[in-house]
Amino acid sequence: MTRGRTNMLPLWLGFAILALDQTTKLWIRGAFHPGESWNIAPAFFNLTYVRNTGAAWGMLGGLNGWLTVLSVVLLILLVVFRRTWLSDSLAHRIALGGLIGGILGNLADRARLGFVVDFLDFHFRSWHFPAFNVADAAICVSVGLYLLTTASSRPATSGAPGVSPPL
Repeated sequence: MTRGRTNMLPLWLGFAILALDQTTKLWIRGAFHPGESWNIAPAFFNLTYVRNTGAAWGMLGGLNGWLTVLSVVLLILLVVFRRTWLSDSLAHRIALGGLIGGILGNLADRARLGFVVDFLDFHFRSWHFPAFNVADAAICVSVGLYLLTTASSRPATSGAPGVSPPL
């Protein structure tokens, strides 16, 4: 792959995630009524149409306007400071693409619908994970990938007491 193509990876990945996210949400909105649930894997997984006016896992419910502004600000910060926060590694380019796609996916819902469509609903016995969507998954995986690769690429200490590696 040429340098120009690899630099475009975050954009292409971001748009692919945005397209997958919006396509699945469009299908859910057409196939389900709000609150309706289809059991896909008994005692483990349902498709459930949830309208989320908050952030991840329904936190900050009803603050859709503020979360819309926060999403725009985060996108701007990601673009402006990408070279400061991210290396040119493949993992960081993938993480950036996942963040862009995920933020844009939920931002599109907030701006157009006034809520975010969630539908992936996992549960086990009495434990129930809050419903989420493709955009949420992309954001979480991207943050995890970024943290994992950043932590694993830190320089080792010299071993001398009281000496820390440069930041």
